[in-house]
Amino acid sequence: MKRAVCPGSFDPITHGHLDIIERASKHFDEVIVAVFVNRKKAGLFSVEERLELITSNVKHLKNVRVDSGSGLLVEYCKVNGVTAIVKGLRAVTDFDYELQMAQVHTQASGVETMFMATSPTHSFLSSSIVKELAYYGGDVSTMVPANVHAALKSRAASPKDLD
Repeated sequence: MKRAVCPGSFDPITHGHLDIIERASKHFDEVIVAVFVNRKKAGLFSVEERLELITSNVKHLKNVRVDSGSGLLVEYCKVNGVTAIVKGLRAVTDFDYELQMAQVHTQASGVETMFMATSPTHSFLSSSIVKELAYYGGDVSTMVPANVHAALKSRAASPKDLD
């Protein structure tokens, strides 16, 4: 079985993330969307909330499951029988960082990284941009699924949560 992981903080998940997940699901027997906590970023949503938001948006993809992880991604891959990491690339700046990480992952565990170019319609999207726009009352309804938009709006009612 060819099993891949799409790792990320997904705080929140965007249409760009979902595009990569859906496209990856066509190339692997199973795709795991794994929510990891990025120690460098303050989380807006709890891991449990992220899992719930993601699950409701990938339920139509029968070979996709949602999970959470902590620690090293290569260890997660080993424990879960993952042979490929799928990452979306928006720009050259993404590539610089992701190439270094891919080389580390391959050297440390033999797990390959597959890069997918982000669809042009989503190439500007990032969770950070979505959170910033939502914080200041901007319309992010075209950038995220409806349930994520609703969750962001309810958080925006308490701006201290968006800091």
